[in-house]
This record gives sequence, C-alpha cells and structure tokens, in this order.
Amino acid sequence: MDDEELLALLEDEYARAILATLTTEPMSVSELCSSCEMSDPTAYRRLDRLQNVDLVEERQALDPDGHHYKRYVAIVDEVTVSFADGSYDVTVTRSAAQPSDRFTDLFEGLSQ
Repeated sequence: MDDEELLALLEDEYARAILATLTTEPMSVSELCSSCEMSDPTAYRRLDRLQNVDLVEERQALDPDGHHYKRYVAIVDEVTVSFADGSYDVTVTRSAAQPSDRFTDLFEGLSQ
C-alpha cells in the first residue's frame, strides 16, 4: 500500500463517509448510496479504491429469495500519521475478522 495513495483517498469526503458508515454494519452498494447520499458510480469507484488499500472488504450475503449479493464492511480501526525527524509515517490498524464471519463467508462461497 502506498502512503500517498491512502492519504489522498482519506482526503475524499465520499471515501470517509463510506468508511464511517460501514463501521455501523455491513451494507450493500444501494444501502450505502442511500445512507451517504451518493450515486452508484461514485460508491463503486470509492469502494474499489478502498478495497485496493485494504480498508474495506466485500462479503457475500443472501437475500430472502436465496440470491447472492455483495455487502461491504470496513476493516480499518485506525489510521495514524506520525511526524518525526523530517519525515512522516502512516500506520493502519485493521480489524480482526471474527471467526464466525470467516466461517459464514467460507460456507456461502462453497454454496455458490
């Protein structure tokens, strides 16, 4: 992960809104669009960039009719920028995946 790319992404208000919203619960793109008041293309672009820097993961979910769809979850707890000796350092603390989440993802992936 490139520190410059991460910091530029966190500067974006839509990316920050998505991350903040996903700390409450996993959401589909349509739920994110409603909650964050953004268009589908905007959400998809930001989610792609957030996944590229490992701040968001996608998970498979089933609707009541048994169809699969993607839900997104934030996997970042904290981003810290430290300044010392004429330079800076970016540290990302990620959430540990819950064993039950990993099992559900594995099971749903096998049943596709």
